[in-house]
Amino acid sequence: MRALFAVGGEVPLARVIADHRRVLVPLGALLAINIGVLLLLVLPLRASVESGGTRAQVSSQALTEARAELAAAEATRTGQAQATRDLERFYSEVLPANMSAAQRLTHSKLSLLARSHDVVFRQSSTSPEIARGSSLERLVVNYNLSGDWEDVQQFIHAVETLPDFVIIDNVALSEGGDANMLSLSLAVSTYYRARRDVR
Repeated sequence: MRALFAVGGEVPLARVIADHRRVLVPLGALLAINIGVLLLLVLPLRASVESGGTRAQVSSQALTEARAELAAAEATRTGQAQATRDLERFYSEVLPANMSAAQRLTHSKLSLLARSHDVVFRQSSTSPEIARGSSLERLVVNYNLSGDWEDVQQFIHAVETLPDFVIIDNVALSEGGDANMLSLSLAVSTYYRARRDVR
């Protein structure tokens, strides 16, 4: 007994355990249960939660990318629909409807335009061209005209700024017989929708 209460004396561990067995056994059992719960439930659940968080982050990123792709696809579809409407409007409102409308545009309108700018019409030749793989045909008209420099310049500017679809393909100027007169060779073209028979 003296050894137990002596200052600086050592008490054997077996004796401490034996004396406090009633308290230590339930504490040891609780500790074992806590370690078992930690190993069997908490750690796997923690790994599952971390894995679920990673999957949620990957899913969120995939959702963001899918939304961006959907927005791009809708923008493309809208752009294509707008382009189709613009092309149909171009065909119906800007281009001549057929060959006779194209001839009226290139002959009648340009002849009146030449007259209004004091440019003299000499002769013209017309050649329609079929464009392969296209629903359009091209009408090419070559004109020989004459006039002084200012009138010719104003006439060319008027042709370039016509609201109708007329393309100046080639312009050639040369001196005419009169010193003040110029000879103008002008090649213009326009397109119109072909009306081909489907067989």
